[in-house]
Amino acid sequence: MKKIILTLVFALAITTLSAQTETEESTGNDFNKWSVELAGGFNKPQRPMTAGYNTTLVSPYVVDLGVRYMFNNKFGLKADLGLNSFTGKKESVDFDTKYYRVNLQGVANLGRIMSFETWTNRIGLLGHAGFGLGMLERKEPSYKKDRVGNFMAGLTGQIKLTDRIALTGDFTTILNAKQNLAFDGASSSSTRGFGGILFNGTAGITVYLGKNVKHADWVLDNEDRFNVIDNRLTAIETKMLDADNDGVADYLDQEPNTAAGAMVDTKGKSIDKNNNNVPDETEAYILKNYAAKTGDTGVVYDNELIKSLINGGYVAVYFDFDKSTPTNVSTEGIDFILTYLRNNPSASVDISGHADELGRSAYNDKLSSARANNVKNTLVKAKIDASRLNVIAAGEDTSVDKTSENARRLVRRVTFIVK
Repeated sequence: MKKIILTLVFALAITTLSAQTETEESTGNDFNKWSVELAGGFNKPQRPMTAGYNTTLVSPYVVDLGVRYMFNNKFGLKADLGLNSFTGKKESVDFDTKYYRVNLQGVANLGRIMSFETWTNRIGLLGHAGFGLGMLERKEPSYKKDRVGNFMAGLTGQIKLTDRIALTGDFTTILNAKQNLAFDGASSSSTRGFGGILFNGTAGITVYLGKNVKHADWVLDNEDRFNVIDNRLTAIETKMLDADNDGVADYLDQEPNTAAGAMVDTKGKSIDKNNNNVPDETEAYILKNYAAKTGDTGVVYDNELIKSLINGGYVAVYFDFDKSTPTNVSTEGIDFILTYLRNNPSASVDISGHADELGRSAYNDKLSSARANNVKNTLVKAKIDASRLNVIAAGEDTSVDKTSENARRLVRRVTFIVK
């Protein structure tokens, strides 16, 4: 069955690949390469700034217009124009300056490079960096300007709305070289090298140009597509593994360590028709190999084997969340222990209460104690001497993933150790 499923999945993937070749494979010029980008947002000049002159933490405004050309679906170039406006906050000396720039940048489609297509078809990520020229200008109270060189680098997140439009969010750092005028325009600066620092944060849109359906940002080449298919097939194969050979795939198996040959339900859990918390296959094996028929007394069990099963956790009593009374089904576990203690009057038992990790540890300690005492009281009412029953509050059981409800059910329990 597994081979048939994998064969069908692979055939479907190949069929889909062939059907989409004309619109999604990057085999030449079959995708659009040009795009126009418009964005606006906030900026924060870091240095140089004159003492007493400050901008707000996120200072309006910045406007950016760019034109991008992609050589292929991974790399391209972008030319862009930008305007930054700087004004003082209330506690600052008043000022109003502008920063104009033009840049040529290299662009890397990080979404394709990092194979975003394996988990999404609508989210992308671009990296960009390059050099350019800028001019800082102050008009009042006296005109000043400063020409600088700059280097900028940033990341642009993308959300594809249609094949023609994408929303973008960008964070960019700009470093100015040989900046002689502070960003506020009030003083000269001795900054040399790339000493001027400016941060931009913008949101905008990208409009894709061209006659083809897809833009380079969103197409896959043949190697990419086959890698995606291979990864998906590998994931399916992993899910189809059946480590305990019970006929239920691991990703559906709620009891992944079933004994070999045991009968299980569709969720991989051992069948227990009499609800005594001992799997039917195990119980049948015990009856066949470790019990003998006698003329008058019926079945005589191998007490040592039964003891080892109890001490191994095969017999337990389970509880609902935040409850100290057993579930209706799991009272059979108490009956099992009761029968054992009656058949072995010299035996005593430790009754260990457990709780899951939800809630405070101190509360869970009390809850585990209440669960164990509840089981003890039931056994005492069934005429088992209290001196044979030792209660242990084991508190929280941290052996399972506490975010899984099914896993937490397994640790809300009382277990037994026969002595």
